[in-house]
Parts: sequence; C-alpha cells; structure tokens
Amino acid sequence: MSFFSKLFRFGSQNMAIDLGTANTLVYVEGQGIVLDEPSVVAIETINGIKRVKAVGDDAKMMMGKTPDSIEAIRPLRDGVIADIEVAEEMIKHFIKKVTGRQRSLFNQPEIVICVPSGSTSVERRAIRDAASNAGASQVHLILEPMAAAIGAGMPVTEPIGSMVVDIGGGTTEVAVLSLRGLAYTTSVRTGGDKMDEALVSYVRRHHNLLIGETTAERIKKDFGVARAPADGVGHTIQIKGRDLVNGVPKEISINQAQIAEALAEPISTIVEGVRIALENTAPELAADIVDQGIVLTGGGAMIEGLDAFMRDETGLPVTLAENPLSCVALGTGIAMEDPVYKGVLHTQ
Repeated sequence: MSFFSKLFRFGSQNMAIDLGTANTLVYVEGQGIVLDEPSVVAIETINGIKRVKAVGDDAKMMMGKTPDSIEAIRPLRDGVIADIEVAEEMIKHFIKKVTGRQRSLFNQPEIVICVPSGSTSVERRAIRDAASNAGASQVHLILEPMAAAIGAGMPVTEPIGSMVVDIGGGTTEVAVLSLRGLAYTTSVRTGGDKMDEALVSYVRRHHNLLIGETTAERIKKDFGVARAPADGVGHTIQIKGRDLVNGVPKEISINQAQIAEALAEPISTIVEGVRIALENTAPELAADIVDQGIVLTGGGAMIEGLDAFMRDETGLPVTLAENPLSCVALGTGIAMEDPVYKGVLHTQ
C-alpha cells in the first residue's frame, strides 16, 4: 500500500452494508452491526426545490401521513435501486450517522454491499455508483445468499452442499452453496413486500376496507402465520382503515386463519422457488442437502410456522437461522474482515 493510499485510509472505517428493500443494516469493521433502520427517505419540496427532510426511522414514521409537500420514498424495490439519487442520499446519511463525521478526503471507507443474485449488471452498477458517490473509496459487492449463508454460520468454504433461503423485503434468494461459490441460485421477486400487498388486497376484497402499508406490515410481523391454526381461528385482532363503501374510518376484526389465507399465494411462490432449486441441484449436492437441510434467513422467514410448512412441502429438514434479520449484514461484515472469504467479494 502506497503512502498516499495509507494517508487516505487514515481515520476511515470500512463498512459492510446490507442495503435491503425494507431495512438497511450497517456493519463497521471491528464493531459489528451499528445501525439498523428502514430504507425510507422523506423528501420535502419547497418552491420547486427538493431537499431531504428525514431518513430511516424518522422517515418511516411519516409513511402514509405526509402533506402534499413531503413524500416518503423507498428508493429500493425488489432488492435493487429504483431511485438512484434518493438511494445516494440515504447511504450518505447512514455513513455520516455511523462515522459521526462529514465526508472528507481523509474519511473515505471501503464499502462492501450485498446484491441479489438475480440483479442485472445495470442494477449492480447503480448500487456501486450510489455507494461511490456517497463517499466510498472502493466498493465491493457480495451476493446476498452467500452473505446470508456466512452470517448463518453455514459451511460455505467446505466441499459440502448446503441450501439457504433468504426471504427479504423485495426478493427471496434461494441458493445451493459449496466451496465459496453458488452451485445454483435463483432470485424470486417475492418477499415481505408482496406479503404486505397480499394482506392489503385480502382485506380490501373481503371487508371493503383499505388499510395502509404500515398496518399490513404490523399485521404480518405480529400475527402472520404460514398455515391456519389448529382451531381454525387463532388470535383475532382489530385493524383500522377506510371503509370503501362509506368512505369513513372503520375498525374490523380479522383472525389468523384469514391472515394465513391472505399469505398463501406469496408463501407458495417462495416454496415453488425452493422446489425449482432442488430440481436443478447436482445429485451429490442434493445428497448433502438431505443431511444438512435448508436454512431460512431474512425477516420473512420469521413468519410463524413457515419452517414447518416448508419442511412438509419439501420433505427436508428446515431450520430458522439464529439471527434471521441480521444474517446478511453479519455475513457481509465477516466476508469483509476475514481473509478466508476473500474470494466471495466481487469488484465488478
């Protein structure tokens, strides 16, 4: 390393970023995960001039409640950047929040960012450009299922086939891994967001009630189930929204059996993605998966009973990772710090 590159790295903190559709997590070298906030930016327009009003938790609280002059934007859709300018502002904000300093010549960290395995070269370039413009001296990419598997403690460096299913906000990554590489991978563009949409659609269709994205997400997180409870009802909850017949606010009751019915389609799409991956797996690796089983990571994996449902559908052992929400960020950070995983990072 030259004198000048050492000088530029002085005072910088290398970071690993899990740039998720729903949440962004930041892992700092030597410190672990230091930030976990929603991937939301609130933009205020005054006299035709746009400026960032809030990012992360503060912006998420504004979703669905903003006046005309403020718009709460989620710059990522299906795991990739949909609005590069807003994404840049969001990454800048999170870097500044983590380092506590303004971007400067002497504070340019190397950044590792995870990308969906099914992302295109254009989508990857957008992520790389957003991080570079936000102040990164160098940007490395890591495939999301690889990061999830490392974070879940799976034996990715050994000649053993193992399968990870990472259910994120925008995508579900299904991959078979062996010897630091992906033997097979598929990216299903169904995840937590599609589950939220399915709940909104179900309540609208069956109860003539319009609920917001935030309400749907809360129902999914607190009461979501992969199959109807044994008693055919489960917990009953009260939800509020706008009556589509009378146009006035209204409160209704729904139960977990109805929630399971609403979530059936997105969950079956995810299970189908797993089936396709298993059909395309080489025989020797498939034999390993029978022993190793399938590991579930990501926020969507925390739907109650999803592991048991997938176990019944595939006939294979299915386990939930220890920290499903942070597996990708942890794996990205470990890959950045540990030379054992050097080969899994991409500079292109």
